[in-house]
Amino acid sequence: MIEKLKEYRLLILSLLIIFIVALIVVIPLIKEHFRNKNELILYGNIEIRQVDLGFRVSGRIEKMLFEEGDMVKKGDLIAMLESNQYYDIWNQAKAEAKAKFYVQKNADITFSRNHPLCDDTTISKQECDDLLTQKNQSKAEYDSAVANVDAAQADYLDTRIYAPCDGTVMTRVQEPGAIVSPSQIVYTVAKNKPVWIRAFVPEPELGRIKYGMQVKVYNDSRPNNPYTGWIGYISPVAEFTPKEVETATLRTDLVYRIRVYIYDVDEYLRQGMPVTVKIDLAGKQTIRKVVDDNG
Repeated sequence: MIEKLKEYRLLILSLLIIFIVALIVVIPLIKEHFRNKNELILYGNIEIRQVDLGFRVSGRIEKMLFEEGDMVKKGDLIAMLESNQYYDIWNQAKAEAKAKFYVQKNADITFSRNHPLCDDTTISKQECDDLLTQKNQSKAEYDSAVANVDAAQADYLDTRIYAPCDGTVMTRVQEPGAIVSPSQIVYTVAKNKPVWIRAFVPEPELGRIKYGMQVKVYNDSRPNNPYTGWIGYISPVAEFTPKEVETATLRTDLVYRIRVYIYDVDEYLRQGMPVTVKIDLAGKQTIRKVVDDNG
């Protein structure tokens, strides 16, 4: 009786194992069979588009007005250098340009008064040539002085950094008191718009999508309220699936990178966030928008 009971349990266990193995094999086939052939599902991430900001001139930092994580608006003053020396150079250049202006004006008057005397040879040709040379030289010196004023003004204005776009401060590299050289990074700002999503299309599906095709984008924060986007770029070069991106096919398959644009951005759509992209392959609607890189 005990032996029969053991055989019965062994049989049940064997059947259970066979059943589990069958489920593992059959379920993916069933899912594939009933999968919506008119919908392509891709997985990607929101690309982080960032701007490295620095001063065009060197100097000592006077103020750093934002912290990491702060939101900035386009045109916000975010950092300042000590600017007294640049302001003094600007004023000196303006004074020199003013002096050169009077020299040029006097040379023009002198030439205008004496030029008629050149026609009747009242004064020598050498004197006439000297008057013309003086006039032209004073004009060139004044133009150079004006250029110096413009350059000095630009240097003074560049002791300020203004946010070039709406965004979030990702990195605050320097602190007040630090001496920085031209182009040395002070802040890194992540742009808010446009939002780009990087996704990858398996090679067999490439012929089913096209530029401008409308898509729906889902994230974990609002799974029932998708964002509307469109395919704005399809790479002409194949590559292997990146490790950080999940696809329905094997990782060793060739894929093509696409870029999806979204403009109805809110606080639930953040830089670097993983998202799901669903493309209605049967839909005929396509949308195209002009992408403004300035956000």
